[in-house]
Amino acid sequence: MRKKLFIETLGCAMNSRDSEHMIAELQEKENYEVVEDFTEADLILINTCSVRERPVHKLFSELGGFQKNKKAGAKIGVCGCTASHLGEEILKRAPYVSFVLGARNVSKITEVLHKDKAVEIDINYDESAFAFQDFRSSPYKGFINISIGCDKSCTFCIVPKTRGEEISIPTELILKEASRLADSGAKEVFLLGQNVNNYGRRFSGEHEKVNFTELLRRLSKIENLLRIRFTSPHPFHMDDEFIEEFSTNPKICKSMHMPLQSGSSKVLKDMKRGYSKEWFLNRVQMLKSMCPQASISTDIIVGFAGESDEDFQETIDVVRQVEFDQIFSFKYSPRPHTEAEHFTNMVEDDVASERLSFLQGLNDEIIDKKHAKLLGNVYRVYFETLNRDMFIAGRSDNNLLIRVEGSEELLGEFRDVKIIGIGRTILTGEIVA
Repeated sequence: MRKKLFIETLGCAMNSRDSEHMIAELQEKENYEVVEDFTEADLILINTCSVRERPVHKLFSELGGFQKNKKAGAKIGVCGCTASHLGEEILKRAPYVSFVLGARNVSKITEVLHKDKAVEIDINYDESAFAFQDFRSSPYKGFINISIGCDKSCTFCIVPKTRGEEISIPTELILKEASRLADSGAKEVFLLGQNVNNYGRRFSGEHEKVNFTELLRRLSKIENLLRIRFTSPHPFHMDDEFIEEFSTNPKICKSMHMPLQSGSSKVLKDMKRGYSKEWFLNRVQMLKSMCPQASISTDIIVGFAGESDEDFQETIDVVRQVEFDQIFSFKYSPRPHTEAEHFTNMVEDDVASERLSFLQGLNDEIIDKKHAKLLGNVYRVYFETLNRDMFIAGRSDNNLLIRVEGSEELLGEFRDVKIIGIGRTILTGEIVA
């Protein structure tokens, strides 16, 4: 009988891909199969996030529930970014945990499984060329890591301390994986990295020097690969060549995630983001002029240390000018091992909450106004999800989530869809071709 694996993934798309890597290794090398009920599992993994404070608190409450209700003899492993920065402290606070595996050590999952109380959290470990076994959560698209780690020094961000320095995956390995996905029927790939458009800055060993724009060109030559998405590009590295390739290459989906973080040049300098408000708006202007159909999403932190009312209004000014299609917004929370952890000019929590509420309300107004104009529009949709309510959902080229009435026969297919109903997060349509 096959052993049973339960895995819970918190955080970003890179964590999701790391989870797929661990599942693949455990399936092929340890004869595990994935189950949805942790009480049935022989191995319980929680793949953690530490970018914000709340997921870290959630970790220990989750662990307590697992320990209380798990099957006798089942092992519990803590993986990911929180594992990287807490390390042995996890074993002290939750001594029933069997092992701790950092975000830069995913390839060691089958090793730590057999070492009681193992702690593998080396953020300098190089697995950029490790040949993972193959597993994908969806047969219709595939996530591909193009780099690991981060070389930026943003004062608010813990990621460089949990994922180590940035190393690009060799180009030939990326192209090989994308070709394999396309040959197996996946029509879309999603490229992942902390700063994807910094690709090629550093490789491990001798490899052809290829930048991100050239990587996109080479991927687009794969015949059966029809869509290319990526996240996240850094505004600092959005040069003209990159924006031109994004705008003119028909295989690149017209959806751009541009993490703003703040609209105040002063706050951006305190954050060490490397660009100004003016640079960000200049890049948006070029993008919109060359590719007016593109959607633009962003990340915004409110209440960063020292953010004044005037600084916050600068952020609101950018939001009103750009009219983002989606905003992921959060109150600032100090993270360990970051420069900003030691800043003393903290914004009061109630002020930060008020700013966040205003920002999110404004974003809702913008989205409602933009979506109201979509009625009757027709989009080419790639269907990939069958819902229980007999609707099937997919995304347009510019990342609109659209559902239609339909069956599983549409999965993995493209159709032209006319919008007949609007919502803030999902649109309803009918197939016209």
